Amino acid sequence: MKKDTGHSLPAPELPHCRTAEKRVKRRIYRLSTDVLTSFIIFTESGISMLVKDLLARHKTTFSFEFFPPREDAGADRLIATIANLMPLAPSYVSVTYGAGGTTRHRTHDLVVRIKKETDIPVVSHLTCVGSSKQEMHGILEKYREAGICNILALRGDPPKGMTDFVQPEDGFDHAADLVAYIKKHFPEMCVGVAGFPEGHPATPNRLQEIDYLKAKVDAGADFIVTQLFFDNRDFYDYCERCELAGIQVPNIAGIMPVTTRNGLIRTAELAGGAHIPARLLKAVSRAENDEYVEKVGIHWATEQIRDLLDHDVRGVQFFTLNCSTATQEIYKSLGVSNSRQLRN
Repeated sequence: MKKDTGHSLPAPELPHCRTAEKRVKRRIYRLSTDVLTSFIIFTESGISMLVKDLLARHKTTFSFEFFPPREDAGADRLIATIANLMPLAPSYVSVTYGAGGTTRHRTHDLVVRIKKETDIPVVSHLTCVGSSKQEMHGILEKYREAGICNILALRGDPPKGMTDFVQPEDGFDHAADLVAYIKKHFPEMCVGVAGFPEGHPATPNRLQEIDYLKAKVDAGADFIVTQLFFDNRDFYDYCERCELAGIQVPNIAGIMPVTTRNGLIRTAELAGGAHIPARLLKAVSRAENDEYVEKVGIHWATEQIRDLLDHDVRGVQFFTLNCSTATQEIYKSLGVSNSRQLRN
């Protein structure tokens, strides 16, 4: 790993990055004047907006991941989806980048909008792809000014048409370098990184893969969000290997319910050869159509989460694919109306 040699800049005191405005009252938010949807959030006095503090406060956290639409027309639909999911009381929400950083500006706009219009903590993905250190510093400065204080630091996928990651000129080669840079120049920020229960496709050596994860944690990572998995045994084995390597920060399990046959195939491609258990494949193949595939996927994900809770998982992140139905149905199947009934 390369050692960052940049000069440190003084970090201003930003109390709003650490603690939400102190108040206890019911607030109703309308996320868009174009979407007639509203929801209610209860804000507790002095609640920290940092994910690491949420993890310390709750036995298990629950979060929802979204991706920014590529076109403006999809923005209102996404806002409606976010509004529909807020009654489930997630601990925080997360917003991704597109491959090669293609949705960077949309990610920033969505993250800032969520921050401004709700009290929900938000995590912004940030990748090493296509940005110099100076450009990355500017992005982080904008987040600091907007009060965005949670970052998921990733190396990132290569741009479309490329198969291998290429280090940007005067940029970062590894996620660990980005983590170290953020912690040096923006020490008030909370930084998460990615973990891979089934292994990273670019690192066949599983021992080396855990070494890379340990390097990210040693650089200052506060928590880990894992790639999706369909077999909890892979996650438990991965957690044991983390423990053996001395990785002690919380691992948040990434769960994505299958909703269509094509979606399952696409998932296997995007997740770098995800392990899809034969039992799940059989259940999907029996389904009459995608309506029933979704029911299969919801049942499978519900049982995964039920088992994870029995094993005291530190967090569950739902990869929503910008849809609310599957996540809502999983909560119903778990017998609860919101996350508060699960996380204490």
